[in-house]
Amino acid sequence: MFFLLLIIFLLMMIVALPIIFYKIIKIHRPQTDIIEVLIFSIFILSLILFALGILGHSAEYNVAIDPVDECYTPFGGKHVYSLLVYFVYFNLSVFALWFWGRKLAPLLLVVFLVGLFLGVIVNCLVLVQVGGHNTLSLGVNNSCFGGRLLLIMPLLALVIAVSQIVEMIRTEMDLSTTRHFKNQFLERCNLYMSQRFDVTVWAVILMLPVFIVVTLILLLFGQDVNSLVKVFTDTTTWTFSQKIHPPILDHSGHYLCTVAAKGNPKIVKPIRLGTRHGNTIIVNRQLQIANAFEELLSDYVPAIHRFIRRNYDRYGYNLSLRINSQLGSNITYVAMKPLEWIFLVCLYLFCQKPEQKIQKQYT
Repeated sequence: MFFLLLIIFLLMMIVALPIIFYKIIKIHRPQTDIIEVLIFSIFILSLILFALGILGHSAEYNVAIDPVDECYTPFGGKHVYSLLVYFVYFNLSVFALWFWGRKLAPLLLVVFLVGLFLGVIVNCLVLVQVGGHNTLSLGVNNSCFGGRLLLIMPLLALVIAVSQIVEMIRTEMDLSTTRHFKNQFLERCNLYMSQRFDVTVWAVILMLPVFIVVTLILLLFGQDVNSLVKVFTDTTTWTFSQKIHPPILDHSGHYLCTVAAKGNPKIVKPIRLGTRHGNTIIVNRQLQIANAFEELLSDYVPAIHRFIRRNYDRYGYNLSLRINSQLGSNITYVAMKPLEWIFLVCLYLFCQKPEQKIQKQYT
C-alpha cells in the first residue's frame, strides 16, 4: 500500500511540478522553455528521493542497530554541516547561473561559477560514497534499493553543472568573436584574454581561495579543518568508510505473534507452529499476510520499511506487553482485519505468486 501511494505521489509530482514551475518562472524569465523547467522539476524530485534515502540511513557508525529497522548513514556526525554548506552553495550557484546567467555582475558571476566547480567535486565524492554500500557485515543482502535512491541526486546535479559550464564557455566564446576594438593592441588583448582568461578560468583560479575562506568560516562554527574528509570517512559500510560498527542488535518480535498465541482459536484461527529467530511461535494467516507484506516493503522500498518497522517495534512491542488476555487478543485480531485485507490486496497487486509468498512465512 505504501509502495503504491509513493508511486502515485511521485507521478503526481512529475506532472504537477513542471506546470507550476513553468507558470511561475515564465513571469520572471520569459525565455524559459518547458524542457528546462522539466529538468528543474526532476532535480527537485531527486532531492525528495535523496531525503527518503537518508531517512532509512540515519544511524551513526558507533551506534548498534537492528538492520531490519535502520541502516548506517553515508555522511558522518557533526561534519555533515560542512557538506551541507557546499550543498547549499552549489544549488544557489546552479539556480543563479540558470536564472540570470551573463546578466550577473562580473564578480558575482565568478563567485557562482566557483560554487559550481566546487559542487562538481563534492557531488563526485558523494556519488562515489553512496555508490558503494557493503551491508554484508550487517547480515543483510548487499543490494539496497534505499541506497540507490541516493545516487539519483548527485548524478543529476553533475549533469546539470557540466551542461551549465559548457553553456557558459560557449557564451564566452561567442562574446569574444562579437566584441572588437578599433585599437589593434586592445584587439589583441581582447583575443588573448577571451582565449585564456574568461570568467570560467577566473573561477578555476579562485577555487582555492574561496575554499579556504569557506573552511575558515566553518572553523568558526565548530567544524574541523578536515571536516569535508571526515564527513565521508567517519562512517561505516560505505565506499570511503574508515570506521567499524558495533555488533548488530537482535530484531524485536512481531506483536501479532502474541495475538495468534493468546487469542481464541475459533477467532484468530491458528494454522500451525512456526519458527521466528530460533523460537517456536503459533502462526495464523493474519500474521503470515502481515509478514509477507513487510517482506514486500523490504524488497521494494527498504527506506520506508525501516521507518515503519522502527516505529512498529517502538509501539508494537509495548502493545504486545498489554495484550495479556484472550479477549485483548481477539479484539486486536478483529481490529487488524481491515489492514490485513489491504496488505492482501497489495500482495496480489505486486507479487507474481502471492500465496506462495504468504505460505512460506515462518517455515
